[in-house]
Amino acid sequence: MSKRIKVGVTHGDVNGVGYEILLKTFSKKRMLELLHPIVYGSIKSASYYRKVLKNNPVDWHVIAHAENSVDGKVNLLNCVKGDVKVEIGIPSLGAGEMAYTALDAACRDLSYGKIDLLVTLPVNKHTIQHSRFRFPGHTEFLEKRFAVGGQKALMIMISEVLRVALVTTHTPLSEVPSQLSRALIVEKLKCLDHSLKRDFRVENPRIAVLGLNPHAGENGLLGREESEIIVPAIEEAQELDILCVGAFPADGFFGSGRFKEFDAVLAMYHDQGLIPFKTLSMGSGVNYTAGLPIVRTSPDHGTAYDIAGKNRASDRSFRQAIFTGMEIFRNRRAYDEAHRDPLKKLFFDRGTDDEVLDLMSDEDIL
Repeated sequence: MSKRIKVGVTHGDVNGVGYEILLKTFSKKRMLELLHPIVYGSIKSASYYRKVLKNNPVDWHVIAHAENSVDGKVNLLNCVKGDVKVEIGIPSLGAGEMAYTALDAACRDLSYGKIDLLVTLPVNKHTIQHSRFRFPGHTEFLEKRFAVGGQKALMIMISEVLRVALVTTHTPLSEVPSQLSRALIVEKLKCLDHSLKRDFRVENPRIAVLGLNPHAGENGLLGREESEIIVPAIEEAQELDILCVGAFPADGFFGSGRFKEFDAVLAMYHDQGLIPFKTLSMGSGVNYTAGLPIVRTSPDHGTAYDIAGKNRASDRSFRQAIFTGMEIFRNRRAYDEAHRDPLKKLFFDRGTDDEVLDLMSDEDIL
């Protein structure tokens, strides 16, 4: 039997739907045949929701360290200790603190290779803010924590019908035009192109680039960002052998179904990409943080306070986030193996230098 992938899961906001989703997912015994889960959270919170929901029983294997996890068990690393107050459906600073504690513990284990990938359940972006978390979301936090050598994270929303990446992420709409630059768009296109090849095994990815303004600027009548920034960035990326085209007016591009012709779409800002994505894929999509040395995915929804504790939350997007993360982890491993030093792979992996030279003819050596 091949070694199961260790999937670290953070419990997110304990006042939202996170624990309901965990209970629904891991009450399915089949899941334990597919992965080795380690949930970073609170046994008190897990027990509380088990009583509230009165179904979907999970036999938690409570551990203090990732090294103590057991294959075939639903491991719960009890990193949130002391007083735990659950207020279903109500945002609270205490829930934000517990969300950060779990995230910090999981990231620490991820950095040491104790888990293979990370799946994060939703947090409240306001209540999680404190001295150790000053970020608009997971994407920016993970970039700060894991990026090396100037790497930049790229947010990609993934479903069976569409992949959408964002140039700007959790940015106020009024600030988007001033943040756009030719260099930034080229950087995002390079990252997206590489991710499609390495993470999704798309050999010759086709990328559509959206404009910023209505009608993609209408030749400057409705804005000049397309002609002065976006199209020059596309042309520069094309010179780098990236197959990208645009700039497309966003409304007509999605309305006409043109997105089906491409492997991914690069949107200029959050809602430009996520409104059509969630219209087409809500409840089955996955948020993926590309461009970093680690693999992190998340379901495509938020804390859903309005249905928390009512046994109405679906675990479909969460399960898809797990499976997508595992697929990306395997794809990266296969890609890196296929693209490592070809000379070393062809010759020196098979023996010492002298042994290889003995196998080569004089003509080969010359």
